[in-house]
Amino acid sequence: MNGLRFAFALAIGATSLSAAARCEFPDEGNMPLRRAVSRIEMLPEVHEWHRSMVEKGLKPQYVVLLDEPVRAAGKCYWPVEVRADGKLWRRYFISPDGKKFLVKE
Repeated sequence: MNGLRFAFALAIGATSLSAAARCEFPDEGNMPLRRAVSRIEMLPEVHEWHRSMVEKGLKPQYVVLLDEPVRAAGKCYWPVEVRADGKLWRRYFISPDGKKFLVKE
């Protein structure tokens, strides 16, 4: 990913979440996490924001929150927080297969 650094929050609370509440994690190693971050990172507004943060000397972060899944229209989504300097800029929700996403401003 062009040398970009990102952070994954991999706090999977198996004991605190029922199987019904969790998204199924595809059996593809860490590829679903990389795909989730890449899909969000490639959005034009995120790419522009990322560039502006780097120009300001800030380090953008992309955090996948596996312990806070959301269901919408019968589909499960992982939250992906886009942050810089410890501050949340925007939160996206992406399906584990990376094909669908939602935006929460």
